[in-house]
Amino acid sequence: MRKFRKVLDGLTTSSPASTLGSPSCGSGAGTPTAAPTPKEIDVQETLQSENFQLCKTVRHGFPNQPTALAFDPVQKLLAIGSRSGGVRILGRPGVDCYCQHDSGAAVLQLQFLINEGALVTACADDTLHLWNLRQRRPAILHSLKFNRERITFCHLPFQSKWLYVGTERGNTHIVNIESFILSGYVIMWNKAIELATKTHPGPVVHLSDSPKDEGKLLIGFESGTIVQWDLRGKKADFRIYYDEAIHSASWHHEGKQFMCSHSDGSLTLWNLRNTTKPFQVTFPHGKIQKDGRKESCKPILKVEYKTTRNSEPFVIFSGGLSYDKAGRRPTLTIMHGKAITVLEMDYPIVEFMALCETPYINEVQEPYAVVVLLEKDLIVVDLTQNSFPIFENPYPMDIHESPVTCTAYFADCPPDIIPILYSIGAKHKKTGYSHKEWPISGGTWTLGSHTYPEIIITGHADGTIKFWDASAITLQMLYKMKTSKVFEKPKPGEGRAAELVEEDPFAVQMVSWCPQSRMFCVVGISAHIILYHFSKYEANTQIESLEVRLQCESEDVISPSENENDPCFSESGSHSPQAHHQQSVSPVSGTTEGNKHSIPCLKVKDRMVRVPPGYQAELVIQLQGIDGEPPQQITSLDINSAYGLLAFGNCNGLAVVDYLQKTVLLCMSTLDLYGAADPYQRLTRSPRRHRQSTSEFCMRGLSNFYSDSKKRIRTSYQSLTELSDNQQSFDMERSKSPTSVHYPTSLHNDPRILPEPVASLRASHCSPVFYLLDNVKGPGRKLSLPTDLKTDLDHVNGHCTSPTSQPCSAGKPRAQMGAEGPRLTRRGPGRPPFRKAQSAACMEISLPVSHTEAAESRENSFSRSRSSSVSSIDRDTKEAVTTLQFGESYGRKSDALTTPCLWVGTSLGIALVIPMSIPTDQEERMEEPVTFGPSGAVLMLKGSVLHLSFLDCSGTLIQSPYEVWRDINAAEDPDRPRKRKLVHFSPSSSQETYADGHLAVVCSEKQAKVFLMPSQSCLFVHNITESSFVLRADVVSVCNSVCLACFCANGHVMTLSLPSLRPLMDVNYLPLTDMRIARTFCFTNGGQALYLSSPTEIQRITYSQEMCDNLQDMLGELFIPIETPEVQNRGFLKGFFGGNATTFDREELFGEASAGKASRSLAQHIPGQAGMEGMKVAAGGVVGELARARIALDERGQRLGELEERTALMMTSAESFSKHAHELMLKCKDKKWYQF
Repeated sequence: MRKFRKVLDGLTTSSPASTLGSPSCGSGAGTPTAAPTPKEIDVQETLQSENFQLCKTVRHGFPNQPTALAFDPVQKLLAIGSRSGGVRILGRPGVDCYCQHDSGAAVLQLQFLINEGALVTACADDTLHLWNLRQRRPAILHSLKFNRERITFCHLPFQSKWLYVGTERGNTHIVNIESFILSGYVIMWNKAIELATKTHPGPVVHLSDSPKDEGKLLIGFESGTIVQWDLRGKKADFRIYYDEAIHSASWHHEGKQFMCSHSDGSLTLWNLRNTTKPFQVTFPHGKIQKDGRKESCKPILKVEYKTTRNSEPFVIFSGGLSYDKAGRRPTLTIMHGKAITVLEMDYPIVEFMALCETPYINEVQEPYAVVVLLEKDLIVVDLTQNSFPIFENPYPMDIHESPVTCTAYFADCPPDIIPILYSIGAKHKKTGYSHKEWPISGGTWTLGSHTYPEIIITGHADGTIKFWDASAITLQMLYKMKTSKVFEKPKPGEGRAAELVEEDPFAVQMVSWCPQSRMFCVVGISAHIILYHFSKYEANTQIESLEVRLQCESEDVISPSENENDPCFSESGSHSPQAHHQQSVSPVSGTTEGNKHSIPCLKVKDRMVRVPPGYQAELVIQLQGIDGEPPQQITSLDINSAYGLLAFGNCNGLAVVDYLQKTVLLCMSTLDLYGAADPYQRLTRSPRRHRQSTSEFCMRGLSNFYSDSKKRIRTSYQSLTELSDNQQSFDMERSKSPTSVHYPTSLHNDPRILPEPVASLRASHCSPVFYLLDNVKGPGRKLSLPTDLKTDLDHVNGHCTSPTSQPCSAGKPRAQMGAEGPRLTRRGPGRPPFRKAQSAACMEISLPVSHTEAAESRENSFSRSRSSSVSSIDRDTKEAVTTLQFGESYGRKSDALTTPCLWVGTSLGIALVIPMSIPTDQEERMEEPVTFGPSGAVLMLKGSVLHLSFLDCSGTLIQSPYEVWRDINAAEDPDRPRKRKLVHFSPSSSQETYADGHLAVVCSEKQAKVFLMPSQSCLFVHNITESSFVLRADVVSVCNSVCLACFCANGHVMTLSLPSLRPLMDVNYLPLTDMRIARTFCFTNGGQALYLSSPTEIQRITYSQEMCDNLQDMLGELFIPIETPEVQNRGFLKGFFGGNATTFDREELFGEASAGKASRSLAQHIPGQAGMEGMKVAAGGVVGELARARIALDERGQRLGELEERTALMMTSAESFSKHAHELMLKCKDKKWYQF
């Protein structure tokens, strides 16, 4: 434990100059600063570097791009391989393990060592891997890399240690599973086929041993050749040459027949008595046409032939539909006797597998279910019922039901919230599932002791919100709601409304949730906000709506000579921010000629609606477009239930709504928030003529970052065209603009003040500069940055990534100041021709690059320039509101007591404090307005502000005040009127021995600072990164203390102590960060975080050493000792007439003594993971080395006991047999032969 005694300066007399970037605030990276003061504050920091360690915990969701499937019928485990080299192993709920191949090669095939606790994976890099599943975190034991041949198919017989490997050249190799070394026994393709055959048979597509004789191996080649190879005699028993290509084969359990699927949509049944022609040929979906020919069908990719005791066998296959029926969904066909059932799937079928009662292939299979692996779903069909219902999937495989667009993570929630959400969500579950238990029930899992309520919220592209119970490293759906139900369905052909609505108008951009008050707020891509309250009762309600016009500047005051030909412009162009505020206070704004095209793109239901229990919409806030342009998207949001206020901002400004009185309290540009405290000298701008309304600007859809690489990203921006290097053509184009202004001579002569186009061209030598073209013929608009941030523009896969690079500027020439200057200029920059603003969590824009080389060089880049100073005199970008925080604070230096305040962080690194006056009496609160004071504190940092938090002077986190939840739809007791119960966390009340005041933690994308309020003195500063920038920052609680957690664009995860900002952890976790991770990464309390690792999967990680140590106890056990089922007794007659399978010694046949050694150049053996990490994993958890040894001894003792019982039983049986034989001998001893 370290004890910091810092002397604080200026508790009451700090100068404004020290607040606005004094030398005390500009020290080097991680260097705390202090100044003398008469008072002392003791801060005891308990967190050390030893408290932090970063590791992955669990992955939820459906495996992205699945490729392979395997099932262990004894252990009841299911394995799924993916194209990225991942393997998911699933058992009973809670048993969910993710493994990753280091190579990242796609998994081609999976093979369980049935009931052995091991798994073989064959990857696209022609490598075989053996995974040990007898530990909670599986590890690779052996690897075998093929150098000269490509692996196409693998087969591992039950209870065999020899793996058959087919290759692209048509050869079949044999691998010893125990040593992972190739056998010298090889089945060459030229020996498998006849010498007279002139063509190569193709790759091996099927391998299986005969149920009748394990010494017979059935080899299927792609060309249609089928060979049964005698392993003992090293020769072919028979060869079949079929005209159609083979995709799969399946044996009848007696080993006398097998069935093949072909590329023409046919199934052939072959009898071993006559292999010259198929015993039966069927086209299950091919009908006979009028001319007598069968219609062509698609290939049947796989077939399984499974027998039952009491009914006809099952024939299950995928594909085979006729080509003429276009648009039909993928199907799985189940043929049971004469009944044919076709199950249509929502996604293409990757693989399927029948689950059978027995692992022995020579017994009646008795299939009871079929696992169907689709491209984006996992389905299990119940075969025991005639209707073939599906099982209810207990895993969270539907996270991606609609693409995930935002995430939120809440740990240590109130314990009563999860049962309430689950009880309400259970009423809306689907029905019609099979009543049987989920068949994949392997492994064991128990609820660990280190658990607490956790909730994950996901927002989706269709406007859906899902609440998930994430307690104890599991994930279970709690509650689901649709935000689209608040709006009217757009009717086709309904004029402008139809033009404005795009594919995903309800997509969720961000959410804000208060678990204590259960207030929930959703921000949509259509620049709308929906406020929900929670109720356990259904109700009839009318959703109220507010329309807010939020723009960043005063409108132009145009002279009569300019607007006399444009009456529409004169009506809508003379509003001030205050006028906009007054107009937007009313829920329904009047429609004038000037703003008739500024109606919201979505229409709120204006009638009484019946809402079910759960979250019920209370208020909808919609931003209006300005002058026909769509509104800028919302970049920040905060809600406070104790104050009854909701604040939001975008690149135009800030708005505050009183949701209790349903009024707009504040609506003004960011520039107007400063008042006289503006730290920047803003340049005036030239006027701009009113542009024509363009419907195509509205609702361009959500950036489709969740799609695969083949699908182009949809953006909500106007078309981007590249800057021409021809300065002359550029000037000619600008001269045609109605807003073009001649440059004064002084501007051209002063080399320090370049005309904006010239400065832009010079900057283009370092980084590409792009122009946005308006619909009307006008000047090109530059996507510009502050002068010192222009080199900070970088790309990830062609998209702008910097939170500070706000796409909200207009590159215009500066006007000459004269007598008409005040009438012809405006303070803020021009409005952009697109509407999407950028923040740390929402920053995606598609930019064309002029040179192919430049595009390729930035394909995998995710970095920024080191230049990030915020003291530029030329600021062309709009100042966006990037973060908001309500709380009890000091608005001014002279304040002695805390008051309700709104902290505002901007994209230029400014943190503003706006004090508020809120009536305390409940009746007055519903009648009297909330007032705002002028801006008090103005704090400065480098880069865009990302996070704001408050600590008391003992270093304890101060929570925002909240209102205790009350059900407004519950019946009210007349004797006890319902009152609002507010909970406040005042810094002055939480500290008795310390001076009044609190600490403000402000983190930007470049640095973090800790300020003392109300003096506004900067106590500590830490430059987080110079070469990159912070994407996400949060103050979280870890080990009964707090720290600042940061995730940077270069993939580093960092933690800093509070309040000293001492570095505690810096791990390079994700060096190849992409936009999906950047937009969904979020921290929470308890040292946990999550992000969307793929479009379908959520990856949870921990940066707490304590949780890493306890992780082994929290994970499920994959392997449990189970006795292998015994072989069924088939009877004397079947064994006498050759019905039993013939066994043979594979070790004698394939071992080195008889087969010799394989060529060393053919394959390379790679030992598995060793070292301390593997030993820790093997010995970790409660079941350590001694416990595992004890279990092994118990298992061995149990088997020895069973062996002893069997021996005694055999001895008894032998004695009985001897006795009966002796009696029979005595009885028949004196008989003649003719007496028998």
